[in-house]
Amino acid sequence: MSAATTRSRTARAARTPVPDRLCAEAVDLARAAAEEAAAPGIVGEHVAVVSEGDRVVTHFFECKEPGYRGWRWAVTVARASRARYVTIDETVLLPGGDALLAPEWVPWSERLRPGDMGPGDLLPTEADDIRLEPGYTGEDEPPPNSAVPEVSHELAERADVEDAELTTRPATTTRGSIAAVADELGMRRARVLSRYGLHMAADRWDEEFGARTPMAQAAPATCSSCAFLVPLAGSLRQAFGVCANEFGPADGRVVSLAYGCGGHSEAAVMPKTPKPAPHALDTMRVDEYPLRPARDSGSVPAEADEPTEDLGHS
Repeated sequence: MSAATTRSRTARAARTPVPDRLCAEAVDLARAAAEEAAAPGIVGEHVAVVSEGDRVVTHFFECKEPGYRGWRWAVTVARASRARYVTIDETVLLPGGDALLAPEWVPWSERLRPGDMGPGDLLPTEADDIRLEPGYTGEDEPPPNSAVPEVSHELAERADVEDAELTTRPATTTRGSIAAVADELGMRRARVLSRYGLHMAADRWDEEFGARTPMAQAAPATCSSCAFLVPLAGSLRQAFGVCANEFGPADGRVVSLAYGCGGHSEAAVMPKTPKPAPHALDTMRVDEYPLRPARDSGSVPAEADEPTEDLGHS
């Protein structure tokens, strides 16, 4: 045996002390503590004893609770120095190596999927959301060349009070601020879609109602020539619109201009029903065949024209 092997075994023995004899023998005490924490019949067989330190031992019992496969009741017992009595330290339910565990917790922002929101739900967006960008930039003070000079807070409050007396609309922004100017110009959105957000939306819409879908592959024409297409505004107008055909599969949905379906507005003339080809042989008419030939169909008349005499025998 090499010296390295001897040193490693000595180190392991030093890290894992030998279980205290009295604590290791307190199986019944540990089982009673586990049954008190759980319920009678839930605690199974004693499976292991692990030394936690000097005069500290943990007893493991099998858990028979339905739904807790592989879990074990762990009861830690301890004994004071030079004491004969063993006391309970703690009782917990711990998973084993093959325990059935819940999946790792995922934040709600990563668990949320399209269609999960319901009435009354709120979905806040982060301040640094890459899908959004500021709708207007600038501080909340007027620029140096502004027609409205910078005033003190007292004068600003007086101006706001005067505006409140003249109109019933509540003042939400400070007079002369960038937000107030943007509000007057109709730019009331503090943030708008960024280029990344536009590309993400375009990819989703094109995947669901785009040119590569089976419906578009079998369509007589694309949505770009359909009268039921309502174009969008802005840069998305060049590639998308909203379907307004109540009988179409994408009614009220954003569709790609390359998408198409059988409800195209120019497919109103229905094709005529194809007629079957005429038969090569006339097999549709019933031929009549008499059971006996007609009387006048033969070369010998059925009845003599003149009476004949009987021929005798000589």
